[in-house]
Amino acid sequence: MKKTLFLILLLIAGINYACAKSGAEIKFDKTTHNFGTFPESDPVVTGTFTFTNVGDAPLVIHQAIASCGCAEPEYTKEPVMPGKTGIVKVTYNGTGYFAGYFKKSITIRTNAKTEMIRLFIEGDMQTDK
Repeated sequence: MKKTLFLILLLIAGINYACAKSGAEIKFDKTTHNFGTFPESDPVVTGTFTFTNVGDAPLVIHQAIASCGCAEPEYTKEPVMPGKTGIVKVTYNGTGYFAGYFKKSITIRTNAKTEMIRLFIEGDMQTDK
């Protein structure tokens, strides 16, 4: 009886461990992109974040939302298989905004173990002289 109970508990623990280890997992090459300095006369800049699915299930990005209307994210729409890569491309448009330093965030929502990740863009738009 004790041996059977022990084996059942061991089996349950093993199943729980296996379930906890499976799933998609996202890993970005960087979480901040710095555009550096750019002129107000050319206010549109674009940066790319590359990510890898380091899990063992397909990874899906459900949503990418910028913290302001000045940044527009685009992302890989199809599922990213384990070991493969995808991108999040962010375009900052400073037209109509004050020159100077900025830092904005992009919130990424996925089906990965870490369901929400924040990426950042920053730069310094300089006034034309």
